[in-house]
Amino acid sequence: MQPFTNHTGVVLPLDRPNVDTDQIIPAVYLKRIEKTGFGPFLFAAWRFLPDGSPNPDFILNKPEYKNSEILIAGPNFGSGSSREHAPWALIGYGFRAIIASSFADIFQKNCVDNGLVPVHISQEQVDHITAKAKLEPGYKLTVDLYTCLLSDGNELSIPFVVHTTPDTHEFRRDCLLNGLDDIAITLKHEDKITAYEKSLGG
Repeated sequence: MQPFTNHTGVVLPLDRPNVDTDQIIPAVYLKRIEKTGFGPFLFAAWRFLPDGSPNPDFILNKPEYKNSEILIAGPNFGSGSSREHAPWALIGYGFRAIIASSFADIFQKNCVDNGLVPVHISQEQVDHITAKAKLEPGYKLTVDLYTCLLSDGNELSIPFVVHTTPDTHEFRRDCLLNGLDDIAITLKHEDKITAYEKSLGG
């Protein structure tokens, strides 16, 4: 998993609450067995018209937001089924961080396990940034995981957490900073695991 320290990118304002995982990556695209290749189908039901052509009214298709790398969304982002394909699709498109006032629990864990940063701030702060990103297409933010600050290089500087429970925040922040998924965390204790197996005669 790619470690995350800080990243500056264009903000895409997806001003919709309760965006679920089927909207992020529709079930029809879940036949792939790899983690890669899902980016082209991100938000497919909104992104494409019935004939397969791009929907010009969907914000992801607007030229000024084409290279966005930070997504800001409404509350309860990532609800619905627990499919890990949702963060795979977001990462595959090019997003490095998702900003919202709240996330579905399993979705945010899946994000951390794949190096995608779930940035929790207040809904009032979300509304402020969303309005600014709509008013100024190309608006950029920096997500700094060392300082846990969200900034635009000017007047904006907002503290954030990657989980609303302090102990969980620190653990998941450490995982993201060091690029540790569940397997990598387990392998940090490989010597103890090996010793235990030997004690069992394995």
